[in-house]
Amino acid sequence: MSGLLAAYEKLIASGELRADPDQRRAAERLDALQRELEADAPGGLLGRLFGKEARPARGVYMWGGVGRGKSMLMDLFVQTLAIPDKRRVHFHAFMLEVDALLREEREAETEGPVRRVAKRLAADLRCLAFDEMVVTNTADAAIMARLFTALMVDEGVTVVATSNRPPCDLYKDGLNRSLFVPFIELVEREMDTVPLNGPTDYRLDRLGDLDTWHTPLGDDATAKVREAFFRLTDYAPEDAANVPSCELDLGGGRALHVPKCLKGVAVFSFKRLCGENRGAADYLAIARAFHTVILVGVPRMGPENRNEALRFTKLIDALYEARVKLFVTAEVEPAALYEAGDGAFEFERTVSRLEEMQSADYMALGHSG
Repeated sequence: MSGLLAAYEKLIASGELRADPDQRRAAERLDALQRELEADAPGGLLGRLFGKEARPARGVYMWGGVGRGKSMLMDLFVQTLAIPDKRRVHFHAFMLEVDALLREEREAETEGPVRRVAKRLAADLRCLAFDEMVVTNTADAAIMARLFTALMVDEGVTVVATSNRPPCDLYKDGLNRSLFVPFIELVEREMDTVPLNGPTDYRLDRLGDLDTWHTPLGDDATAKVREAFFRLTDYAPEDAANVPSCELDLGGGRALHVPKCLKGVAVFSFKRLCGENRGAADYLAIARAFHTVILVGVPRMGPENRNEALRFTKLIDALYEARVKLFVTAEVEPAALYEAGDGAFEFERTVSRLEEMQSADYMALGHSG
């Protein structure tokens, strides 16, 4: 016996994984898809019987909360899938690639640029695997139904995806969401939805006893949040080949550049989030899009920083209400961040929230964005 299920069972037998019924069901479905893809490969049984015109294997949309093992199962699926024409890519990086290809096709004035892009992407590709499908960009939302219909239906590419949300909740409350609804219908029609939403957050085990608030600013604090990013994503933040940037749609034609954005984890500077003119709606968009935020360079603030302190309060409120995990490098501890100035008394509530967000009880909460 070989393949994903065998690899999964080996990890359980060795003690690297705990037995989990939800994970097992997802592993069985992915293993079945794997066997179907391999049988339909050139030289495989179905390929010999039906040739290239056989209907493509039905894809899988695997969704669940943070730390439930979705990425681990996706890794096993791709690693053990014995066909050459497979690709795994982070969803944000894929859509940036689509944007670049669309610009090329439009400049060439070809007809049907989305259809042409799909054909180019599908060349020599039978299985496309996405980790962490999340839609935050209006432009992406508007083309996804056409793009993925062309990929999955016209070109016969089998798609496997993970997400923190069920299909019906993708791009929830997004601008012009009606343009996106056909994509949801496509997923529900062409893919099997597999929930992986049990009560255990295995990612907390990986964080271990790593603290979330690191002070003073300096190399040691930076190294600690780099370690948190690595434990949560399996990649170092400076690994440009695997850690993309992304553009977070803020509505009204505005977007926020996220310099590091992977598996629901985002890295921001204090200057970018609180030094610029931003409102509560911007922070709510961040809280909805990411289950973990790493915020670097938080300074000690005084009366001259009242605007920054107010924005910081709004940011923490949004993250706290959505149960976002927060890792910080700061000049001082929370209680000393803003001791004097307009709103300093009210800032004490922010201090209380920051201290609670460091607790084991808060860290165990699921993201509710």
